[in-house]
Amino acid sequence: MFGVPLHLNGSMVLLAVLIAVLYGEFARRQLDLPQLSGYLIGFGFVVSLLGSVLLHELGHALTARRYGIGVRGITLELLGGYTEMDRDAPSPRVDLLVSLAGPAVSAVLGVLAVAATLALPEGTVAHQLAFQLAVSNVIVAVFNSLPGLPLDGGRALRAAVWGLTRDRHLGTEVAGWAGRVVAVGTAALVLLLTVERRLAPLALPLMLLVAVTLWRGAGQSIRAARVSRRFPLIDLARLARPVWPAATGTPLAEAQRRRDESGQPAAALLVTDSTGRPVALVDPAAAEAVPVERRPWLAVDAVARSLGTLPTLSVGWDGERVMEAVQTHPGAQYVVTSGEDVVGILHIADLAQLLEPNRKMTP
Repeated sequence: MFGVPLHLNGSMVLLAVLIAVLYGEFARRQLDLPQLSGYLIGFGFVVSLLGSVLLHELGHALTARRYGIGVRGITLELLGGYTEMDRDAPSPRVDLLVSLAGPAVSAVLGVLAVAATLALPEGTVAHQLAFQLAVSNVIVAVFNSLPGLPLDGGRALRAAVWGLTRDRHLGTEVAGWAGRVVAVGTAALVLLLTVERRLAPLALPLMLLVAVTLWRGAGQSIRAARVSRRFPLIDLARLARPVWPAATGTPLAEAQRRRDESGQPAAALLVTDSTGRPVALVDPAAAEAVPVERRPWLAVDAVARSLGTLPTLSVGWDGERVMEAVQTHPGAQYVVTSGEDVVGILHIADLAQLLEPNRKMTP
């Protein structure tokens, strides 16, 4: 829509069925309708609700695009939706405007639905749908405005702290911790309403899932802030492993022996052609899988990958650009170049260890 790719997650089916059944039964009792008619009304409400969520996300997407931020797509899923952008906002002001665009759209939809509810005669299907849309959009607008990540209000809080302190990472961390408070508060409120029988028991699992999702999203935001603080430490000249040339056709055991005797056992084996030009990189996992007794009879070419298939990083790139390239082209190894020369190999595990030194890395 409007040039923005739209993705529907399979969990949407569960949400559609759940709401159609629950609301269909409610509408059937309120309006004294046959069961089939109630379910049809429930389905109509689901479609209207998804349309409201989509318009909410389009508010984010179109505002982001207005300020030069690319939008990769909008995904609708079990708990609503999210908009994926190709980069962060360039300033606190833009971050604030993009964050509040979604709740603003929901608020406008809520006001229009309230006006429709007041204008339509009570006891009709149209009045009931308008009332539920009004309630839904107002709740979405208010809930999303709560000041904690990953909610829109959390992004607004991040923008405010960022603007005051000039530290985006601090803003993200503050909003992340606020998000955990919101998650705990949501779980407590849901349990209280259930105990007081103001919330349908069938809605309890879904609402608790919302609270758990908020907690996880807030934790991911805190982690992302701590990781991004270390981006300036990324120096490819020091982080990349050195390379050791091995002519094409060299037995794997011989290439490994020469490399180890050179005093660089961690160096990557770079396969070169007859002119000395690098053409492939030995895959360490594939080489390790070869039995020791076979290595003298197996050429390095058999466990190597062509350099043309591996993503390339320039040795002079700063941390932000390196991370952007890694996120765009995920992989286990990256060729580090200086001009046309291959000067090293970056292993993603080494980068992860630099960014999260206290985290246990699985082999």
